[in-house]
This record gives sequence, C-alpha cells and structure tokens, in this order.
Amino acid sequence: MKFIIIGLGNFGASLAMKLTAQGNEVIGVDIKLERITTLKEHITHTIAIDASDPVAFTSLPLKNTDVVIVAIGENEGANIMVTALCKEAQVKRLISRAVNNLHEKVLNAIGVSEIVHPEEETAERWSKKLCLSGLIDSFELNSNYSIVEAVVPEKYVGRSIQEIGFREHYDILVLTILKKTERDSLIGKSKIVTTVLHGIPKPDTVLQQGEIIVIYGDNRNIKEFLKR
Repeated sequence: MKFIIIGLGNFGASLAMKLTAQGNEVIGVDIKLERITTLKEHITHTIAIDASDPVAFTSLPLKNTDVVIVAIGENEGANIMVTALCKEAQVKRLISRAVNNLHEKVLNAIGVSEIVHPEEETAERWSKKLCLSGLIDSFELNSNYSIVEAVVPEKYVGRSIQEIGFREHYDILVLTILKKTERDSLIGKSKIVTTVLHGIPKPDTVLQQGEIIVIYGDNRNIKEFLKR
C-alpha cells in the first residue's frame, strides 16, 4: 500500500518507519528540514514542504495514494488546514490527528471519520490497523505475541472454528467472539454496544457476518491470517 504521512514528529515518524518496515511505500512530509534529513534513510521517500500552503500541497502525489495521514500535532491550525485541503482533494482515505476535544470537534465538522489520538494510541497499534485487513484493536503482550480484535474475514463467514483450523493452520487461539450492536440509550440517543456472544467458543461454533473474533498468537501468525 502507499501512504503519505504529513507531520514527522514523534508519532508521525514512528508510524512512517513502522509502515515502511512492513513493506509499504511511505512518503513522509514535514516543514522542518532536520526531520526530513533524519528520516530519509529510514522511509521510502521524504518531502520538505509546508503542506498547509495550498500551492505546495498540490505537489503531493495524492492521486495514487491509498491513505493520507495528517499527523501534525504541534500546530493545530496547520493540522486543520492540511486536513481541509485533503478533503477538498478527495483523497481515498483520510486519517487526521486530534490534540484535544475541541480539535476533534473541528475535524468532525470538516468530515473526518478516522481520528488518531497519539496520547492514547501507539504508532505500533495504528501500523497494524492500517496493514491488516479487518483489525479493530490490538494489545501487545510482548514483542512477539499479541491479543487482537478483528472482524471475521469474508472467506470464513459461515464456517466453524474447527473447519477453519485456527490452531492447525495458523497456530492461533480464538479467545472469544464479540458483536457490535446499536441500542437506544435512556435519553433516546443511539449508541454502539459490544456484546460477548460466546465466552470461550467451541470448535463447532460457526462464524457469522459482522462478528468480531478475539484471537491470541504470535504476531507473524496473526499477520498471516489477517493480511490483505
């Protein structure tokens, strides 16, 4: 996949390097030349421009890019301006960083549906989300093993856990199965609720469309199971 990451501070730089290490094409963009110099040997391409300048912004190769991530954190105004330019350019997929609640409200008003909170979410977690199909969340137990929530892949819908062969083919353990449903609250506003469908699913449990499996295993095996 091809990514453009605008803003190469701690979060943006870390995410850019992790996505590059996973075999993706990554273009890192920042106004500060020293950041570009530091990263040019670690990511696919680097560009030193002020992306909040509409003229400079048009030089970015947006047309063939799968995901644009606005990771600017130290300048909320620049973040919002670049995000607005991305929306105007109708990029395929836009993810933007929010520094605080007000900033997030502004991004929502612009029409951004995917928002990053680096203070709460790590670059490692986001790199997995972006590279693995259907991944919702993950928790690293150590450098080798993780617990992951993922939407049941389409090709496994209607098949049982035993038939799929999680243990035999992938050496992965299915811990439980979840389902997200929409419910009305007491004040009439709908909210998304996660329900546990099976405590510990049995081998003959059949996976259904839209269900979420919680799996445990070696990171390499999980990536093999969920790779795009």
